Amino acid sequence: MLSRKPVGQQASVIKYDVLTAVGTFALNQPKGKQVLCLRLMTLITARYNWARNELAVGQREIARMWNVDERTVKREMAKLRAMSWLIVKRQGARGRVTQYALALEQILKDTQPVWSAVGPDFEQRLIGQGAQPENTSAKVVPLHNAQRPSLAPEVDGSSEWGLARSLIHAEDPARFATWIATLTRQERRGRRLYLTAPSRFHAHYVATHLNALCLSAVRQVDPDIDAVIVTEPT
Repeated sequence: MLSRKPVGQQASVIKYDVLTAVGTFALNQPKGKQVLCLRLMTLITARYNWARNELAVGQREIARMWNVDERTVKREMAKLRAMSWLIVKRQGARGRVTQYALALEQILKDTQPVWSAVGPDFEQRLIGQGAQPENTSAKVVPLHNAQRPSLAPEVDGSSEWGLARSLIHAEDPARFATWIATLTRQERRGRRLYLTAPSRFHAHYVATHLNALCLSAVRQVDPDIDAVIVTEPT
């Protein structure tokens, strides 16, 4: 698995391998994800700094490049973050664009099922020549010590909350599993988004302690929302 920066004598090979992996993965996906991967590949080839692992480009420039509006850019970049393919290195501010990093390990992990379609040489190059499969027989964890994993939700771009909850999971899987996963979208009234919690206590805790987290994630997808209201079930 690729774990080093793509610099030096092997830099060009590694760069093409990453783009090949993403492109092959895209061609095995539904149309929406194909377009998302194509847009990412365009950003990588046009603006990504491999030496610094940095993508710094404004939404207006991305919108021109993709031939879309800035609202679409915001949602598509949120999808890439929710997939953990992009990581925010420095949040944008007035006069300064957001800086992203490519999560190469996650990208290669997600695209690994299609490596063999490119060819055995490609697959071996990414895995590593002569790499031995990990011996898990000596790493059995007792059941009482095992931690229940937090499963990532399917990235759902059909609603602002569907995408926002994936962003929260990418940033804080434990808190997502405990408090956010069971919140359901009720409705949107004007600039307010209403969510329903599974119990009165759950609704009170989220409204008291996690409202800012929910609102921040939602506004990254749709800045027109001013408030997130969490209610108990009726």
